Amino acid sequence: MAKVTADMTIMDVLKMDRESAAVFMKYGLHCLGCPGATMESIADAGRVHGIDVDKLVEDLNTHFQGK
Repeated sequence: MAKVTADMTIMDVLKMDRESAAVFMKYGLHCLGCPGATMESIADAGRVHGIDVDKLVEDLNTHFQGK
């Protein structure tokens, strides 16, 4: 099973499974193709957008548990 961590980039996670985009979208991270998605960590994106990073990572890992 894949393990998502806050230091991964959004693109790292999307490369593991494109369907994980739905989880990012749920948190208001809609710009999945922007340069930030390949350079910023999930933690950085969460701070910029005011997102609970721990909850986002938890939800992403729950998504991958179903795979």
